[in-house]
Amino acid sequence: MTHPTLDIDLFTDEALAEPFEGYRQIREAGPAVFLERYGVWAIGRYEPLRAALADWETFSSAQGIGLSQASNRTTKGLIIATDPPEHDRLRGVLADKLSPRALRGMGGWIREQAEAHVERVLAQGGFDAVTALAAPFPVQIVLDLVGLPQEMRPKVLGWAEAAFNAGGPPVPRTFEAQPLLEEQFAMLAEIDSDALAEGSFGRAIYDAAAEGKIDRDSCVPLMSAYVTAGLDTTINAVSAAIQLFAEHPEQWDAIRADQSLMGGAFNEIVRHQSPVSWFSRVTTRDADVDGVVIPAGSRVMMMYASGNRDERKWDDPERFDVHRNPVDHLAFGYAVHGCAGQGLARLEAISLLQALSTRVARFEIGTPVPRLNNRIRGLASLPTVAVRA
Repeated sequence: MTHPTLDIDLFTDEALAEPFEGYRQIREAGPAVFLERYGVWAIGRYEPLRAALADWETFSSAQGIGLSQASNRTTKGLIIATDPPEHDRLRGVLADKLSPRALRGMGGWIREQAEAHVERVLAQGGFDAVTALAAPFPVQIVLDLVGLPQEMRPKVLGWAEAAFNAGGPPVPRTFEAQPLLEEQFAMLAEIDSDALAEGSFGRAIYDAAAEGKIDRDSCVPLMSAYVTAGLDTTINAVSAAIQLFAEHPEQWDAIRADQSLMGGAFNEIVRHQSPVSWFSRVTTRDADVDGVVIPAGSRVMMMYASGNRDERKWDDPERFDVHRNPVDHLAFGYAVHGCAGQGLARLEAISLLQALSTRVARFEIGTPVPRLNNRIRGLASLPTVAVRA
């Protein structure tokens, strides 16, 4: 049986920095494409990707969501690496704390923190939109919510970088990340649960284990999920926003003039510059993807960032337009494995953008430095000057 195949490498430095031509080739080749170099399949078109994400029984996460066997072993038990009913049991531990009602309750506090953070950053004059603006804010917010001990916090961004890199294919970047991923799990296992603050996410996880709602062995993977995965979406989205608004100042003018566009602008930012490029699944049975059959037992890359640029779905997908409001983007995944913390990421990012919109008329940027990572895409540095309103 013939099927679409491609011999392209998505994991070179050049491809990670500028991936969209590779994604276009995958979409053009077919609804599902076999990538010969790493022996995996890829789904890059929006509609079949969304359908596959909704079908967890066929496209299973239980064997891990990376391309590295070592990483998949280390991360066994993460929410995103399980299927229902275990997935639902783990996700339910913090469901109340991440619910729309809970987020409304903490919204005032997060907006106050955002106002203060933006004032501190703008007082510097020139600043780096990644390291000074985007990164410190979710680190402060998320780690306070989780209750992570102060002595571990300087390691968190390195852990997050490694967690996403370690899931890549057998390339040096993947191998170099694995020891840091293992260090993260080892250090989280040493946490004294009694020292976690009452009401924190971390205390809720250990309380759930004590009450028999989850296994004790699930505590460290859950802590890892919220400590590391809760940062990069916000960091990458905010830094991408600064670059996009600097390059398209009329779009910044639009949201400054009409704050009701802010939510749609966030959707457009993460559609246009998806923070997570892909996760993988394994087929439990032969899967017919719009006429292309992926055999049972195949590992399949779910190409979120490609689906978000699919010409079959979006009108002029390369164009950044805050009036588009693509509410059905796939930047946070979809269905069962849709990102549990996406509401928090959205609240953090919009709070920062709102604080900036009342103070900044224009962003002037230097040369962006791409962040090269196997599974997430963003900037490592973005020199910025904010012209005060």
